[in-house]
Amino acid sequence: MRIGIIGAGQLGQMLGFAARDLDIEVRYVDPSDNPPAAECGKVIQCAFDDPVALVALADTCDVITYEFENVPVAALQHIEGIAPVYPPAAALGHSQDRLDEKKLFDKLDIPLPGYHAIYTRDDMDVAANKLGLPMVIKTRRFGYDGKGQFVVKQADDQDAAWDELGGKALIAEQWVPFDYEISCIGVRSISGEVAIYPLSRNVHADGVLRTSRSPVDAPELVAKASGYVHRLLDHLDYVGVLALELFVIDDELLANEFAPRVHNSGHWSIEGSETSQFENHLRAVLDLPLGSTAGTGHAGMVNLISEISDATRSLYIGVLHDYGKTPRAGRKLGHVTVVADTAEQRDTLVGIIDNSVT
Repeated sequence: MRIGIIGAGQLGQMLGFAARDLDIEVRYVDPSDNPPAAECGKVIQCAFDDPVALVALADTCDVITYEFENVPVAALQHIEGIAPVYPPAAALGHSQDRLDEKKLFDKLDIPLPGYHAIYTRDDMDVAANKLGLPMVIKTRRFGYDGKGQFVVKQADDQDAAWDELGGKALIAEQWVPFDYEISCIGVRSISGEVAIYPLSRNVHADGVLRTSRSPVDAPELVAKASGYVHRLLDHLDYVGVLALELFVIDDELLANEFAPRVHNSGHWSIEGSETSQFENHLRAVLDLPLGSTAGTGHAGMVNLISEISDATRSLYIGVLHDYGKTPRAGRKLGHVTVVADTAEQRDTLVGIIDNSVT
């Protein structure tokens, strides 16, 4: 059995490690010279949308999946007649356009902040009147980790937002004074079996995930979030892992976005769950029985960005995952996971690791 993976970054690497444990072979397409997943399987060094490379991958694999959501939908549609592609291209298409994504949330009665499509500079004025200030202007496509965003705090900022982002398809989003952010990760197999992971509470810095803690002790939020994920999985006839990011405001949830792939906020599941999100993704796309998503304790994850400091390496706390990437400002180089008996112990360990990063 061989799985083809489009993208050989750290997510592809972790999928590769999970595949090794299941005695499954993996093969990749990635243009990088030395991608992290190269130690897990053969890498066809070509562009992600190279039709010849993708056909070669599909011809030699039983199923195709991908590790990031900027793969062109047309590229997947080109090969899905050769080998099945999961998650389905239609789900990927919804996630690639923020306006399309929000319309999907509306259709499924998943609450979300107000929004307004931006095509012209005048549309920004309309959005400000409709949503109020501050508001967030985002590119509708290709934005991630805080990129392609501008916070309009006052009317005078709108010209600067247009100068920076204008010329692309944009969307204005209502500013949400949330209490904190969570993510709900679910997985659905080809046969329709569904499993949901415990919620993760997430902290971001400069638009990039810094820490995640799981589980979240809030039964009402767990029920609401898992219900929303079930709606997405069923409506999209989804196969694989899906992550839904949400804002928490008192006892209510507002959807931010969803990712049709394994997700950074679920990295803790490698040590902190009976079955990691990576193994369950592989099980789902091969239609194997899903593994238990129950936690093994109180888990925490700290992202290591820009560098992995000597202080962090010398802590010997938890499990260090070094992706083997060349350090660069803003680049995710690894993460550390801890699992403790109590939330208090977990939080103390996360704090120690987080302090070592800075």
